[in-house]
Amino acid sequence: MNTIEFANTGVQVSELCLGTMMFGNRCDEAESDRIISASIEQGITFIDTAASYVGGETESILGRILQGRRDQLFIGTKVSETTDAAWIRQSLDESLTRLQTDVIDLFMIHWPRQQMDIPAMMETLNDAVVAGKVRFVGCCNFPAWLLAHCNAVAQENGWAKLVCNQIPYNLIERGVEVEILPQAVAEKIAITVYRPLLMGVLAGKYQPGEPIPEDSRGYTDKRAADWLARFGDGITQFYQFAADRNLHPAQLAVAWVRNTPGVSNPIAGISSLSQLQASVDAMQVDLSDEEYAEVTAMFDTAVKEESGGKFVPLRRATDLVAS
Repeated sequence: MNTIEFANTGVQVSELCLGTMMFGNRCDEAESDRIISASIEQGITFIDTAASYVGGETESILGRILQGRRDQLFIGTKVSETTDAAWIRQSLDESLTRLQTDVIDLFMIHWPRQQMDIPAMMETLNDAVVAGKVRFVGCCNFPAWLLAHCNAVAQENGWAKLVCNQIPYNLIERGVEVEILPQAVAEKIAITVYRPLLMGVLAGKYQPGEPIPEDSRGYTDKRAADWLARFGDGITQFYQFAADRNLHPAQLAVAWVRNTPGVSNPIAGISSLSQLQASVDAMQVDLSDEEYAEVTAMFDTAVKEESGGKFVPLRRATDLVAS
């Protein structure tokens, strides 16, 4: 497993991040333990979770099964519900207790909220770093301007900055190509990507024009059926492209994300041990520029904009700032 520097922290993490949202939901504790053990054996050191997953039970499961292995791992979790200072402190302490650890490597704000008090939020996150409860802080689902605003407040006060942004990104959900990925390249923000397989739509789990199995996540989340209907032709081409190269569709989907400039860590949301290997193998798949462009062109999903001059490509350019 490749390792990379996480943002500009000096810390090395596995390029593939293990997502645990299904622990305690679609897989029980015993299977979760097997997934963690196999992941560590494969060289995965980066684990992602959140206080909101299964009402905190996912963190509790991790706390139990990581005993004796905690020092090998870089663990990220997220505060939920609000961004109020008091709640951030409470949520952090609860996560530390459930995870049975003294320090969280990466503590993230899960979602932006209306009327956030940014100075109070950033000061509280900094206090957690100073207290030694948190090593680094980050965010999820923040637009580029908001992350920049938060870090400007932090820099002005000498506080810890947000070092990462966790976002959904795949061949169909591509809005973050506008400004978020270019910001990441210019400012060395780590971009961790969830939903690279689009809830199984890009993993070969479902076939366009066929019923979705009732025991699948796509059956309960109606977006899967919508994506299959709207992008069926592209999905069929995508499956064939993978088959022609002896790749599992999941490998190709993760490889496409991994080969996108600005992305640091694809997150593999695993609910069974059998799913793990395809994501691990995907980290060894390098697409040529021509292959990347061919796969991208299968889906008419780039964000459409009308603008004078060259503003549209400039909002997506990742090469405007010298490295």
